[in-house]
Amino acid sequence: MAQAATLRRDGTTLAFAGALVREAVAALWPAALAQAPGVERFDLSAVTSVDSAGLALLVELAQRGGGVPVVGDPPGLDGLRRAYRLSPTLTFARA
Repeated sequence: MAQAATLRRDGTTLAFAGALVREAVAALWPAALAQAPGVERFDLSAVTSVDSAGLALLVELAQRGGGVPVVGDPPGLDGLRRAYRLSPTLTFARA
């Protein structure tokens, strides 16, 4: 069983931990939206995996901030980011 996903706000950083997967994202979504205003960085160094639902959450939050730098490279993130043509700040790259 995957570690439960959590998030916490640390200044202008939104730090995630655990598996950002479909089962966890629905529960995290409201808290993440509430804590997102003013966030300038995502810390994913404690994230154990990311699936497309986790990526959707991160992209939604990043789009609200005009792009957000990401610290950490959890399994699944880079492949999904490339598949969806996202920049390192999780904004959509131009073709």
